[in-house]
Amino acid sequence: RHLYISWYVLVRHILFACVCLHADEPLWVLPEADTTVYLNFMKSHTCYDAIPISCKLVIFDTTLQVKKAFFALVANGLRAAPLWDSKLQRFVGMLTITDFINILHCYYKSPMVQMYGLESHKIETWRDVYLKSPTQFLISISPQASLFDAIYSLLRYKIHRLPVIDPESGNVLHILTHKRILKFLHIFGKNLPKPAFVKRPVQELGIGTFRNIATVHQTSSLYEALSIFVERRVSALPVVDGQSKVVALYSRFDVINLAAQKTYNNLDMTMEEAIRRRTCCVEGVMKCYPDESLETVIDRIVKAEVHRLVLVDRLDVVKGIISLSDLLQALVLTPAGIDALLS
Repeated sequence: RHLYISWYVLVRHILFACVCLHADEPLWVLPEADTTVYLNFMKSHTCYDAIPISCKLVIFDTTLQVKKAFFALVANGLRAAPLWDSKLQRFVGMLTITDFINILHCYYKSPMVQMYGLESHKIETWRDVYLKSPTQFLISISPQASLFDAIYSLLRYKIHRLPVIDPESGNVLHILTHKRILKFLHIFGKNLPKPAFVKRPVQELGIGTFRNIATVHQTSSLYEALSIFVERRVSALPVVDGQSKVVALYSRFDVINLAAQKTYNNLDMTMEEAIRRRTCCVEGVMKCYPDESLETVIDRIVKAEVHRLVLVDRLDVVKGIISLSDLLQALVLTPAGIDALLS
């Protein structure tokens, strides 16, 4: 498959160069090649192309206990799993870290009170309680659909995981994410001519969120952070000190570690303590600056394998957040005249 992609890119470049030799204008001023190069790349590759040769996939039956399901996610280093309903004989949704956060936020009272919902509920029980509409369906995509369609679905429905389901067998082949798609572009699109706009500063391009940024103070409780996750529907919170300087980043993925450490019964701890208790090695905060180019930001976020960068000024005061969704919107959907983030 990788050999096919390499030949495809090579032939495409040769044809493109031949066209440019007969053009009245040099290659670097052709607007079509400049703004839509990544758009065309995503339209010409399928979801199947982005599936790794080897990957891990865990599927939960809806009769499984919620607590055991989250322990299984932690044990396998996963953030989500498709849900199979044995009665309906079909996939009905995804269990994600968002569910874990909602359960903690819903049932937590104090360190002295056991969370009955987390300890005893089955997945199907939680879905009946939490889902507002019983007609919720699993958003998925075919392996033959284009990566452009996958990006549009991820951003339009504001989801972070898109199951790739074989239409013939009904089997889930992979879970596509923003991170996987951007990495695929970074690897196989490195020989593409770079659009001029990637050299411009991110603030000038307006890429990211710059207003009403959700943050949490380091002296606030972990429960307050979970409340912000639920109410603002953000995926990460910059943790700030008294001068609004960012000192850490606490993400939804960090919350799942509470299940691994079995410390979810004490959500009154401060954010400072919650950060200290993280088992994963976190070296500082991945940041970027308003005057840095889009190209620099993309390289940094891909190499660090993170989902976002905190945009700060030279004093480390939080000024914005640049996420993978923002980058895919700017690189692929904006040139197509689509703003899925506002829809």
